[in-house]
Amino acid sequence: MALFGKKRESGPLDYAGRWSLRLWVAGVMLFLYLPLASLILFSFNDSRRTIRWEGFTFDWYGKLANDDALISAFTNSLTIAAISTLFSVVLGAMSAIALWRFRFPGKGLFDGMITLPIVVPEICMGVAMLVFFGTIMPWPRDLVWPLDLGAIAIAHITFSFPFVTVVVRARLASFNREMEEAARDLGAGELRALWDVLLPHVRPALISGALLAFTLSLDDFVITFFTAGPNTVTFPVKIYSMVRFSVTPEVNAASTVLMAITVAMTLLGMKLQGADIARSEAP
Repeated sequence: MALFGKKRESGPLDYAGRWSLRLWVAGVMLFLYLPLASLILFSFNDSRRTIRWEGFTFDWYGKLANDDALISAFTNSLTIAAISTLFSVVLGAMSAIALWRFRFPGKGLFDGMITLPIVVPEICMGVAMLVFFGTIMPWPRDLVWPLDLGAIAIAHITFSFPFVTVVVRARLASFNREMEEAARDLGAGELRALWDVLLPHVRPALISGALLAFTLSLDDFVITFFTAGPNTVTFPVKIYSMVRFSVTPEVNAASTVLMAITVAMTLLGMKLQGADIARSEAP
């Protein structure tokens, strides 16, 4: 019996496989993150030429802070991302709960229609939104939202909320329906059981979905390019217009700021997720 508890010694092939896997992972990580690291590094370059390092400086971030057009574009992107995230989380959660709980005619078709924006190329979504707002529904741009933010927000919501639906449905698959039934037996109504039992369980998925929707909206270029009006410029579109002339360290600085905001939102979402999971698993 002692033989079964004896630890097997690692052979040369085991060590070779382990080191080859580590080297492969290191190579993949280097391939993915080395361009981002070089972008961050050259945002501090004391030269307009991004291919040659001439010194360390913060001047490009100072010019970025004094660029009114770029700050206006960044404000537009944050506003659209906030609106898109709010509506995407609400619509995505409602769609996920409806598909998870109820049976109704055309459920399969409804499920397929929700996931369609995920698989359709963005260029097709952008052209479709351009035709929709320009031909089928031309009135909102002049009457409802003179700043053109509404058209972009609707397009981003249409593109983002299916991702929230997928994330929330995956979380609902692990929900024990008997907990909700027990709450109903104890006198809780439909809305009270939903608020006190179901929503705490899916809160980590809601945070993940909100983070995903915010990130998709903040850095989207293709759909925004087709739906934005002449008076509305978002941050990715502004960076693209700057890159068309030349790639200067100011472009690198703007990209670094956008990347830092995305990473900060990701860390915040992961922290909130961990706190919710720990709270739900606590006795």
